Formats: sequence, C-alpha cells, structure tokens
Amino acid sequence: MNGKVCIVTGSNTGIGKATALALAQKGATVVMVCRSRGRGEAARTEIAQQSGRGDVDLLVADLSLQSEIRRLAGEFRAKYDRLDVLINNAAVVLPKRTLTAEGVETMFAVNHLAYFLLTLLLLDVLKASRPSRIINVGSNAHRFIKRLDFDNLQGEKGFNSLRPYAMNKLENLYFTYALSRRLEGTGVTVNALHPGVIHTELNRSLPAPIVWFFNKFTKPPSEGASTPLYLASSPEVDGVSGKYFDECREKSSTPVSYDVEAAEKLWQLSAKLTSADLAIPGAT
Repeated sequence: MNGKVCIVTGSNTGIGKATALALAQKGATVVMVCRSRGRGEAARTEIAQQSGRGDVDLLVADLSLQSEIRRLAGEFRAKYDRLDVLINNAAVVLPKRTLTAEGVETMFAVNHLAYFLLTLLLLDVLKASRPSRIINVGSNAHRFIKRLDFDNLQGEKGFNSLRPYAMNKLENLYFTYALSRRLEGTGVTVNALHPGVIHTELNRSLPAPIVWFFNKFTKPPSEGASTPLYLASSPEVDGVSGKYFDECREKSSTPVSYDVEAAEKLWQLSAKLTSADLAIPGAT
C-alpha cells in the first residue's frame, strides 16, 4: 500500500479506526474523516504512533449534512491529487427519528446519502487514480428487509431504529451494485461487505438487552477491520466489482438486494435529494 492514498470515514473509533490503523501499518497515506476534531485528533495521534507513520491525516466533517460533505470533498481535492481507496464506513443508529438541519432523516442521511454523495463527488479523482477501489461497509442486517419501502425511506410512517438501520444496509447494497454497473470498464471497482457482529459505539443507542448482547458476544473492532482491509489491499480482488463479502470471502446477499429496478429507483431518488448524479455512464 506504499504510495496509496486511502480515505476512511468514521475512523476515530470502532471498525473505521481499526481499518485506518491497519492501512497505515501497510504503508498507506490514510485520510481519516471524523465528525469531532477533538476525538479525531486523538485517534489520529494514536494511529500515527502505533503505525510509525507521519502521514496520517484528518479531515473533519459532519456526514449528516450535504454541505459538509461537499466542503470535505473540496478540502480533499485541495490537498491530494489521487485517491486509491475510498472506504465508506461511518454509520449511526439513533433511538428515535430526528432530522438534520437540511431536513433529512439523520440515519438515512449518514448511512446512505453520505455514501452516495461523497463517492460521486470524488469519483473523477478515483478514475484518475485507476485502478482504484470503493468499499462500502454494509451489514447482514440487510437480510431482515424483504423489500425497500419507498414510502417510508426516512421513517415518515414509523421508526424504531433497528428497521431503518437494516433498510440503510440494503440501500448500501443497491448503491454498490448500481454503481458497479455504471463503472464497468473504468478501472474503478466497488464492493460491499459485512464486517461481522462487532462491538462498537454504533451499538450504544440500542435497547439495553441488545446492548448487553453486543457487549457479551460481539467481536472486537480489529476483527471487523479484516474484510475492509482485505478489499482495500489484497491482489486477490483486483478487478472484482459489484460483489458482497463476509469474512474475506465473496458471499451472496439476499435476492431482494439484486433487484435492479429498485436499485435504479433508489439511485434516481438519491440523485434528486443530493443534486449529485454527475456524468456517470448509465446515469440519467
């Protein structure tokens, strides 16, 4: 990974932090994206010390806000002329429905639209750096959703945090597969993954019995980083795109996740909500 530039969102804690550390230890220039400057700086210092790297960078942005994502993309472009790996990892689980300052349901904004918008804003840099890789951290939680409810994407008709999160993870797969179709032949690959059942701060807003389960039976973040690291660095996945991985192996996601019509409908809706369809082959 020497000479490669990698972005990891949500990298001040959990899987993101463990992934950023592992990439730095492999010699990559790691650009951490964190919401809090204080927590981000603390994590950046720790990663730099543990990896022995002086080129661990930090960019601060609230990924629930599209204005912040656009600023983030601009700041990255001002500092770097290449991007070899983009890892969309940041996620949030909230106990009740809230809206961002831009009027979007917060979980939908962070867990799906941020993946969509940040990737599209940096896509030309990824193309210029080809072969390059986009990695979307999903979850087997998508298996709980039988279909994407387009009438309740933002919890307008009911919200209990677990179902919206599962829907977001299905949305990550729709985005991954739709983007892969559009990027065919460009030298840019995109894949999604299940990191495992990992003990992270993402679980802190869940009901107490579920938090107890996660505390007792989940794996540490270092194990959750194994598949993102594999997809970011392994020559075994050179040219592999539009796939779903679990424990560093390609797996099938649920049948509903391969629904092209639903994926395209979500793409068009996401493009409208973000004003960011851009000039991608196959996009309308």
